[in-house]
Amino acid sequence: MGTRQIEFQIAADPPSRLDKALSRDVPAEENLSRTRLAKLIDEGAVLIDGVPASDPKAKVAGGASVAITVPEAEDSHIGPEDIPLDIVFEDDDLIVINKPAGMVVHPAPGSPSGTLVNALLHHCGDHLSGVGGVKRPGIVHRIDKETSGLLVVAKSDAAHHGLASQFEAHSVERYYRAICYGVPDANDPRLRGVKGVSFESGNIMRLTTQLARHKTDRQRQAVLFHGGRHAVTRARVVETFGSPAGLALIECWLETGRTHQIRVHMAHAGHGLVGDPVYGGKRKLASKAFSAISSEAVRNFPRQALHAAVLGFEHPVTGENMRFEAGLPHDMQKLIDQLRAPLT
Repeated sequence: MGTRQIEFQIAADPPSRLDKALSRDVPAEENLSRTRLAKLIDEGAVLIDGVPASDPKAKVAGGASVAITVPEAEDSHIGPEDIPLDIVFEDDDLIVINKPAGMVVHPAPGSPSGTLVNALLHHCGDHLSGVGGVKRPGIVHRIDKETSGLLVVAKSDAAHHGLASQFEAHSVERYYRAICYGVPDANDPRLRGVKGVSFESGNIMRLTTQLARHKTDRQRQAVLFHGGRHAVTRARVVETFGSPAGLALIECWLETGRTHQIRVHMAHAGHGLVGDPVYGGKRKLASKAFSAISSEAVRNFPRQALHAAVLGFEHPVTGENMRFEAGLPHDMQKLIDQLRAPLT
Protein backbone atom coordinates (compact mmCIF):
# COMPACT_ATOMS: atom_id res chain seq x y z
CA MET A 1 0.00 0.00 0.00
CA GLY A 2 1.34 3.43 -0.95
CA THR A 3 1.70 6.32 1.46
CA ARG A 4 2.15 10.07 1.42
CA GLN A 5 4.20 12.21 3.81
CA ILE A 6 2.91 15.40 5.45
CA GLU A 7 5.31 17.72 7.28
CA PHE A 8 4.52 20.95 9.15
CA GLN A 9 5.17 22.76 12.43
CA ILE A 10 2.91 23.33 15.40
CA ALA A 11 2.04 27.02 15.58
CA ALA A 12 2.25 29.17 18.71
CA ASP A 13 -0.16 28.65 21.64
CA PRO A 14 -1.32 25.16 20.69
CA PRO A 15 -4.41 23.54 22.25
CA SER A 16 -3.79 21.36 25.29
CA ARG A 17 -4.22 18.05 23.41
CA LEU A 18 -2.03 16.75 20.60
CA ASP A 19 -4.96 15.68 18.41
CA LYS A 20 -6.52 19.13 18.71
CA ALA A 21 -3.20 20.83 17.92
CA LEU A 22 -2.70 18.64 14.86
CA SER A 23 -6.27 19.30 13.71
CA ARG A 24 -5.71 23.05 14.01
CA ASP A 25 -2.35 23.16 12.22
CA VAL A 26 -2.38 20.36 9.63
CA PRO A 27 -2.56 21.89 6.11
CA ALA A 28 -6.23 22.32 5.21
CA GLU A 29 -5.78 20.74 1.78
CA GLU A 30 -4.89 17.42 3.44
CA ASN A 31 -8.50 17.10 4.69
CA LEU A 32 -7.60 15.17 7.83
CA SER A 33 -10.26 15.29 10.52
CA ARG A 34 -9.41 15.15 14.22
CA THR A 35 -10.83 11.61 14.38
CA ARG A 36 -8.60 10.54 11.49
CA LEU A 37 -5.56 12.17 13.11
CA ALA A 38 -6.26 10.36 16.39
CA LYS A 39 -6.38 7.08 14.50
CA LEU A 40 -3.05 7.87 12.81
CA ILE A 41 -1.54 8.59 16.24
CA ASP A 42 -2.76 5.18 17.46
CA GLU A 43 -1.19 3.56 14.38
CA GLY A 44 2.20 5.14 15.14
CA ALA A 45 2.09 7.21 11.97
CA VAL A 46 2.71 10.58 13.67
CA LEU A 47 6.22 11.75 14.60
CA ILE A 48 6.77 14.76 16.87
CA ASP A 49 10.36 16.03 16.58
CA GLY A 50 11.25 12.62 15.16
CA VAL A 51 9.69 10.61 18.02
CA PRO A 52 6.53 8.53 17.46
CA ALA A 53 3.51 9.94 19.28
CA SER A 54 1.23 7.47 21.05
CA ASP A 55 -1.28 9.52 23.07
CA PRO A 56 -3.82 11.86 21.41
CA LYS A 57 -4.19 13.64 24.78
CA ALA A 58 -0.47 14.41 25.12
CA LYS A 59 0.76 18.00 25.27
CA VAL A 60 2.77 19.47 22.42
CA ALA A 61 4.82 22.67 22.29
CA GLY A 62 4.62 25.42 19.72
CA GLY A 63 7.34 25.06 17.10
CA ALA A 64 7.44 21.26 17.28
CA SER A 65 8.07 19.52 13.95
CA VAL A 66 5.39 17.09 12.80
CA ALA A 67 5.73 14.32 10.23
CA ILE A 68 2.67 12.21 9.40
CA THR A 69 2.70 9.15 7.16
CA VAL A 70 -0.75 8.75 5.63
CA PRO A 71 -1.54 5.43 3.90
CA GLU A 72 -3.61 5.41 0.74
CA ALA A 73 -7.29 4.78 1.31
CA GLU A 74 -8.22 1.14 1.68
CA ASP A 75 -11.05 -0.50 -0.19
CA SER A 76 -14.19 -0.84 1.91
CA HIS A 77 -15.22 -4.27 3.17
CA ILE A 78 -18.74 -3.40 1.97
CA GLY A 79 -19.42 -4.63 -1.54
CA PRO A 80 -20.66 -2.39 -4.37
CA GLU A 81 -24.08 -3.25 -5.80
CA ASP A 82 -25.70 -2.00 -8.98
CA ILE A 83 -28.85 -0.49 -7.46
CA PRO A 84 -30.66 2.41 -9.20
CA LEU A 85 -30.42 5.76 -7.42
CA ASP A 86 -32.52 8.91 -7.70
CA ILE A 87 -29.67 11.45 -7.77
CA VAL A 88 -30.76 15.03 -7.13
CA PHE A 89 -27.26 16.59 -7.19
CA GLU A 90 -23.68 15.39 -7.41
CA ASP A 91 -20.18 16.89 -7.64
CA ASP A 92 -16.68 15.75 -6.64
CA ASP A 93 -17.34 16.25 -2.93
CA LEU A 94 -20.90 15.19 -2.21
CA ILE A 95 -24.05 13.60 -3.55
CA VAL A 96 -27.70 14.28 -2.69
CA ILE A 97 -30.06 11.31 -2.99
CA ASN A 98 -33.84 11.05 -2.92
CA LYS A 99 -34.03 7.74 -1.04
CA PRO A 100 -37.03 5.48 -1.62
CA ALA A 101 -38.95 3.95 1.26
CA GLY A 102 -37.70 0.44 1.98
CA MET A 103 -33.99 1.16 1.49
CA VAL A 104 -31.65 0.98 4.49
CA VAL A 105 -28.93 3.65 4.51
CA HIS A 106 -26.01 1.63 5.92
CA PRO A 107 -25.38 -2.14 6.12
CA ALA A 108 -26.20 -3.70 9.49
CA PRO A 109 -26.58 -7.29 10.76
CA GLY A 110 -30.21 -7.41 9.63
CA SER A 111 -29.54 -5.64 6.32
CA PRO A 112 -26.10 -6.68 5.02
CA SER A 113 -26.81 -5.74 1.40
CA GLY A 114 -29.15 -3.72 -0.80
CA THR A 115 -28.37 -0.55 1.14
CA LEU A 116 -27.70 2.99 0.01
CA VAL A 117 -24.00 2.56 0.83
CA ASN A 118 -23.79 -0.54 -1.39
CA ALA A 119 -25.41 1.43 -4.21
CA LEU A 120 -23.12 4.45 -3.74
CA LEU A 121 -19.97 2.31 -3.77
CA HIS A 122 -21.03 1.04 -7.20
CA HIS A 123 -22.12 4.43 -8.49
CA CYS A 124 -19.10 6.41 -7.29
CA GLY A 125 -16.47 3.77 -8.02
CA ASP A 126 -12.97 5.26 -7.82
CA HIS A 127 -14.30 8.79 -7.26
CA LEU A 128 -14.40 8.30 -3.47
CA SER A 129 -11.31 9.94 -1.98
CA GLY A 130 -11.15 7.89 1.20
CA VAL A 131 -13.35 9.08 4.04
CA GLY A 132 -11.54 8.23 7.27
CA GLY A 133 -8.88 6.29 5.33
CA VAL A 134 -11.37 3.95 3.64
CA LYS A 135 -12.88 4.32 0.19
CA ARG A 136 -16.47 4.73 1.28
CA PRO A 137 -19.24 7.32 1.23
CA GLY A 138 -19.39 9.50 4.33
CA ILE A 139 -22.76 9.09 6.05
CA VAL A 140 -23.37 12.28 8.06
CA HIS A 141 -27.09 11.69 8.74
CA ARG A 142 -29.64 8.97 8.13
CA ILE A 143 -33.34 8.56 7.59
CA ASP A 144 -35.20 5.43 8.62
CA LYS A 145 -35.58 2.49 6.24
CA GLU A 146 -39.28 3.14 5.64
CA THR A 147 -38.94 6.94 5.47
CA SER A 148 -38.44 8.39 2.01
CA GLY A 149 -36.68 11.53 0.93
CA LEU A 150 -33.52 13.59 0.78
CA LEU A 151 -30.15 12.96 2.33
CA VAL A 152 -26.64 14.19 1.56
CA VAL A 153 -23.59 11.92 1.56
CA ALA A 154 -19.94 13.01 1.52
CA LYS A 155 -17.56 11.73 -1.15
CA SER A 156 -14.42 13.36 0.30
CA ASP A 157 -12.90 13.83 3.74
CA ALA A 158 -13.27 17.62 3.41
CA ALA A 159 -16.99 17.31 2.68
CA HIS A 160 -17.46 14.75 5.44
CA HIS A 161 -15.82 16.98 8.03
CA GLY A 162 -17.68 20.10 6.87
CA LEU A 163 -21.10 18.49 6.67
CA ALA A 164 -20.70 16.75 10.02
CA SER A 165 -19.88 20.10 11.61
CA GLN A 166 -23.07 21.64 10.20
CA PHE A 167 -25.23 18.78 11.47
CA GLU A 168 -23.56 19.03 14.88
CA ALA A 169 -24.27 22.78 14.94
CA HIS A 170 -27.93 22.14 13.91
CA SER A 171 -27.54 24.61 11.03
CA VAL A 172 -28.84 22.21 8.34
CA GLU A 173 -32.36 22.97 7.07
CA ARG A 174 -34.57 19.87 7.14
CA TYR A 175 -38.31 19.85 6.50
CA TYR A 176 -40.44 16.72 6.48
CA ARG A 177 -44.00 16.02 5.34
CA ALA A 178 -46.06 13.53 7.33
CA ILE A 179 -49.65 12.36 7.75
CA CYS A 180 -50.74 12.09 11.37
CA TYR A 181 -53.80 11.09 13.35
CA GLY A 182 -55.78 14.02 14.67
CA VAL A 183 -55.11 17.70 14.06
CA PRO A 184 -52.49 19.41 16.26
CA ASP A 185 -54.06 22.69 17.41
CA ALA A 186 -53.22 25.27 20.06
CA ASN A 187 -56.90 25.33 21.08
CA ASP A 188 -56.92 21.63 21.95
CA PRO A 189 -57.15 21.47 25.77
CA ARG A 190 -55.70 17.96 25.78
CA LEU A 191 -52.43 19.18 24.23
CA ARG A 192 -52.09 21.89 26.84
CA GLY A 193 -51.72 19.10 29.39
CA VAL A 194 -48.98 17.18 27.52
CA LYS A 195 -45.56 17.83 29.04
CA GLY A 196 -43.03 19.10 26.50
CA VAL A 197 -45.68 20.45 24.10
CA SER A 198 -46.11 24.18 23.53
CA PHE A 199 -47.35 26.40 20.72
CA GLU A 200 -45.70 29.30 18.93
CA SER A 201 -47.35 31.98 16.80
CA GLY A 202 -48.93 30.66 13.64
CA ASN A 203 -50.28 27.58 15.44
CA ILE A 204 -46.84 25.93 15.29
CA MET A 205 -46.53 23.05 17.74
CA ARG A 206 -43.14 22.83 19.48
CA LEU A 207 -42.07 19.60 21.15
CA THR A 208 -39.13 19.83 23.55
CA THR A 209 -38.00 16.68 25.40
CA GLN A 210 -35.06 14.39 25.95
CA LEU A 211 -34.89 11.19 23.91
CA ALA A 212 -33.17 7.91 24.73
CA ARG A 213 -33.37 4.26 23.82
CA HIS A 214 -36.36 2.53 25.44
CA LYS A 215 -35.41 0.51 28.53
CA THR A 216 -37.14 -2.71 27.47
CA ASP A 217 -37.68 -2.38 23.69
CA ARG A 218 -34.35 -1.68 22.02
CA GLN A 219 -36.02 -0.89 18.70
CA ARG A 220 -37.81 2.12 20.15
CA GLN A 221 -36.88 5.55 21.43
CA ALA A 222 -38.52 6.91 24.56
CA VAL A 223 -39.40 10.44 25.67
CA LEU A 224 -37.65 11.53 28.87
CA PHE A 225 -37.31 14.77 30.76
CA HIS A 226 -34.11 13.86 32.61
CA GLY A 227 -31.13 12.21 30.95
CA GLY A 228 -31.10 11.22 27.28
CA ARG A 229 -30.42 13.71 24.49
CA HIS A 230 -32.07 17.07 23.95
CA ALA A 231 -34.57 17.04 21.05
CA VAL A 232 -36.73 19.78 19.55
CA THR A 233 -39.31 19.31 16.78
CA ARG A 234 -41.72 21.85 15.31
CA ALA A 235 -44.83 21.01 13.32
CA ARG A 236 -47.59 22.89 11.54
CA VAL A 237 -50.75 21.69 9.83
CA VAL A 238 -50.78 21.96 6.02
CA GLU A 239 -54.11 20.26 5.26
CA THR A 240 -56.78 18.35 7.17
CA PHE A 241 -58.85 15.37 6.09
CA GLY A 242 -62.22 14.03 7.19
CA SER A 243 -65.50 15.59 8.25
CA PRO A 244 -64.95 16.30 11.07
CA ALA A 245 -61.18 16.35 10.53
CA GLY A 246 -59.45 13.26 11.89
CA LEU A 247 -56.17 13.27 9.97
CA ALA A 248 -53.70 15.98 8.97
CA LEU A 249 -50.87 16.53 6.52
CA ILE A 250 -48.21 18.25 8.59
CA GLU A 251 -44.86 19.87 7.94
CA CYS A 252 -42.20 19.16 10.56
CA TRP A 253 -38.78 20.67 10.93
CA LEU A 254 -35.93 19.66 13.18
CA GLU A 255 -33.84 21.75 15.52
CA THR A 256 -32.02 18.55 16.47
CA GLY A 257 -31.75 15.25 14.65
CA ARG A 258 -32.25 12.23 16.88
CA THR A 259 -33.20 8.66 15.99
CA HIS A 260 -36.95 8.42 15.23
CA GLN A 261 -37.34 12.00 16.48
CA ILE A 262 -40.43 13.07 14.53
CA ARG A 263 -42.12 9.69 14.95
CA VAL A 264 -41.65 9.49 18.72
CA HIS A 265 -42.41 13.18 19.30
CA MET A 266 -45.66 13.10 17.34
CA ALA A 267 -46.71 9.92 19.15
CA HIS A 268 -45.92 11.59 22.49
CA ALA A 269 -48.23 14.45 21.52
CA GLY A 270 -51.00 11.97 20.70
CA HIS A 271 -50.65 12.53 16.95
CA GLY A 272 -48.80 9.42 15.82
CA LEU A 273 -48.02 8.97 12.14
CA VAL A 274 -50.23 6.90 9.88
CA GLY A 275 -48.69 3.49 9.19
CA ASP A 276 -46.01 3.71 11.89
CA PRO A 277 -45.57 0.12 13.12
CA VAL A 278 -43.40 1.04 16.11
CA TYR A 279 -45.17 4.04 17.63
CA GLY A 280 -48.80 3.07 17.17
CA GLY A 281 -49.76 4.07 13.64
CA LYS A 282 -52.82 1.82 13.44
CA ARG A 283 -55.96 3.53 14.73
CA LYS A 284 -59.59 3.14 13.83
CA LEU A 285 -61.04 6.17 12.08
CA ALA A 286 -64.53 7.46 12.75
CA SER A 287 -66.69 5.76 10.13
CA LYS A 288 -68.86 8.84 9.62
CA ALA A 289 -65.86 11.13 9.06
CA PHE A 290 -64.22 9.21 6.19
CA SER A 291 -65.31 7.31 3.12
CA ALA A 292 -64.80 3.56 3.05
CA ILE A 293 -62.06 4.05 0.45
CA SER A 294 -60.22 6.55 2.66
CA SER A 295 -60.46 4.36 5.76
CA GLU A 296 -59.18 1.33 3.88
CA ALA A 297 -56.29 3.32 2.38
CA VAL A 298 -55.19 4.47 5.84
CA ARG A 299 -55.60 1.01 7.36
CA ASN A 300 -53.48 -0.60 4.62
CA PHE A 301 -50.76 2.05 4.33
CA PRO A 302 -47.62 -0.11 4.71
CA ARG A 303 -45.12 2.28 6.31
CA GLN A 304 -44.87 5.42 8.40
CA ALA A 305 -46.20 8.28 6.25
CA LEU A 306 -43.05 10.38 6.53
CA HIS A 307 -40.99 12.04 3.78
CA ALA A 308 -37.84 14.17 4.01
CA ALA A 309 -38.97 16.90 1.62
CA VAL A 310 -36.42 19.73 1.98
CA LEU A 311 -32.69 19.69 2.67
CA GLY A 312 -30.56 22.83 2.85
CA PHE A 313 -26.92 23.32 3.82
CA GLU A 314 -23.76 25.22 2.96
CA HIS A 315 -21.52 23.38 0.51
CA PRO A 316 -18.62 22.32 2.74
CA VAL A 317 -15.98 23.02 0.08
CA THR A 318 -17.29 25.85 -2.12
CA GLY A 319 -19.33 27.65 0.54
CA GLU A 320 -22.34 27.86 -1.79
CA ASN A 321 -25.80 27.74 -0.22
CA MET A 322 -27.53 24.55 -1.39
CA ARG A 323 -31.25 23.80 -1.05
CA PHE A 324 -33.10 20.84 -2.49
CA GLU A 325 -36.76 19.79 -2.53
CA ALA A 326 -38.29 16.39 -3.27
CA GLY A 327 -41.98 16.02 -4.00
CA LEU A 328 -44.07 13.47 -2.18
CA PRO A 329 -43.50 9.86 -3.28
CA HIS A 330 -46.26 8.08 -5.16
CA ASP A 331 -47.61 6.14 -2.17
CA MET A 332 -48.07 9.20 0.05
CA GLN A 333 -49.53 11.27 -2.77
CA LYS A 334 -51.98 8.49 -3.61
CA LEU A 335 -53.02 8.29 0.05
CA ILE A 336 -53.63 12.05 0.15
CA ASP A 337 -55.69 11.88 -3.05
CA GLN A 338 -57.83 9.12 -1.50
CA LEU A 339 -58.26 11.13 1.71
CA ARG A 340 -59.51 14.09 -0.35
CA ALA A 341 -62.25 11.94 -1.86
CA PRO A 342 -65.71 13.18 -0.81
CA LEU A 343 -67.88 11.17 1.55
CA THR A 344 -70.38 9.01 -0.34
